[in-house]
Amino acid sequence: MTAAASLSRDALLAQMRQIVGASHVLTDEQSTRRFRKGHRTGEGNVLAVVRPGSLLEQWRVLQAAVAADRIVIMQAANTGLTGGSTPDGEDYDREIVLISTLRITGVQLINDGQQVVCLPGATLDRLEQALAPLNREPHSVIGSSCIGASVLGGICNNSGGALVRRGPAYTELALYAQVKDDGSLELVNHLGIELGNSPEEILTRLQNGDYTPQQVRNEEHAKASDARYGEHVRDVDADTPARFNADPSRLFEASGSAGKLCLFAVRLDTFPKEPSTVFYIGSNDPHDLTEVRRHLLAKLPRLPIAGEYIHRTAFDIGEKYGKDTFLVIDKFGTARVPAAFAMKSRVDGFFERFGLRGVTDKVIQALMNLLPSHLPARMREYRDRYEHHLLVRVSNDTLEQTRAFLTEYFTGSASGAFFECDADEGRKAFLHRFAIAGAAIRYREAHRSSVEDILALDIALRRNDRDWVETLPQEMEEQIIHKLYYGHFFCHVFHQDYIVRKGIDPIEMEHRMWKLLDARRAEYPAEHNVGHLYVAKPALAGFYRKLDPTNTFNPGIGHTSKKKHWGGCC
Repeated sequence: MTAAASLSRDALLAQMRQIVGASHVLTDEQSTRRFRKGHRTGEGNVLAVVRPGSLLEQWRVLQAAVAADRIVIMQAANTGLTGGSTPDGEDYDREIVLISTLRITGVQLINDGQQVVCLPGATLDRLEQALAPLNREPHSVIGSSCIGASVLGGICNNSGGALVRRGPAYTELALYAQVKDDGSLELVNHLGIELGNSPEEILTRLQNGDYTPQQVRNEEHAKASDARYGEHVRDVDADTPARFNADPSRLFEASGSAGKLCLFAVRLDTFPKEPSTVFYIGSNDPHDLTEVRRHLLAKLPRLPIAGEYIHRTAFDIGEKYGKDTFLVIDKFGTARVPAAFAMKSRVDGFFERFGLRGVTDKVIQALMNLLPSHLPARMREYRDRYEHHLLVRVSNDTLEQTRAFLTEYFTGSASGAFFECDADEGRKAFLHRFAIAGAAIRYREAHRSSVEDILALDIALRRNDRDWVETLPQEMEEQIIHKLYYGHFFCHVFHQDYIVRKGIDPIEMEHRMWKLLDARRAEYPAEHNVGHLYVAKPALAGFYRKLDPTNTFNPGIGHTSKKKHWGGCC
């Protein structure tokens, strides 16, 4: 053990408490549960969960943990779906300090609101609210924002989102700390804002917004979003996917870093809101949706805003088991959802102490079963008529071209049809699509006796792939209760949730799924990052190792080594 590692637990905890206050250093099993346990998967022990209240406190906590030779896991909202911001198992070679950044909120508008600087605890929902008076919006709107996802988490994970024109969350402008080869800690200011020289000055001035417009540099080469994606996704004949996590062209410092750096701020572009219209398309022939996708991407003068796919089974499971999510957002807005999730986690943690799992899910679902359907009548009618559903949102400057194409294409069609949504139908259609994303988890908790687990994949198909409907071997079909297919259809990114029968090994099934996807030349994961579920491909693993040569931050991500200096890896 090194001299640094010899610092006792008690001494390190005392140091942390002195920095952030005793009430913000959590060590007992109950209070740390919602930080140690992933939203969908992943769980492990930690020495402590530390909750700094300022950027300077975050820096000092990080200094203490690194000096004491502990692992550091950075976490914001803990809404990830692959366990990438929690411990995973108990086979680490050092104790873990988990730094939760949610207390460090802050959104600073710069360049007349055309850009923002977001601090570690800034959520997509808060960013959306800050931009609303300017009639602008962030990279992602409805989706992860509804469960309180953080802005910085999206950047770390190259998160995709539903908006076709914007591509993965991406920036080349960030303020971060890095542990170098020799174990020293360095603060790197690539934010493009002049804030001073020492870490203390830089972090304090940034926290306080103590800089002038003249100190904000606007250099052409430093991008705050992925401006290339629009033309990239239009190339519908390309033999490669539009976007996926291991794409080396979108790995840059903070972007795609997956917790291998300690982020303090990112600088991002914002986007003007536009009047838009939603078309709801149903078909029993997947070819119809393929032709709609190819035409609207290649022929419209401007790209569609969004194109979301829902299979009938996903529609049904989402309608029944995502109803509470839909209703909370519909009635109260997205601002209430993070608090609801936190309360649910606390209640579940209390009952789990007595061996009772999924109590809140069962109670909520019993109440939801008493309520009538919450979906518009025309959506439910299309559910009965059609297997495949596509929601298309276009800006109103391309409304007439879209309407004309769909009218011509579906006139006389025996396989499909469309209708133009009113404002309420359009809003509810996209809200239903979002609610589907968590429905499989609720189904699992409500049917524990018959469900082994959920196998959740997010995959990117080639842009020219016309055979996008999956066909599984019969033996695998028999091991699955339900298959939920939904996703970002214009980007050819699909979420595939498999509800696996009791007694079937979901890990073994996942590995078989990977072989099938490899045969289709798909890339995976597409937008949720590898977490602890997927294997990081060589380019991605090399990127992680370059960012974090000592393997101090988030070891084991992407099935890489959990040992110091990447022992036994690669």
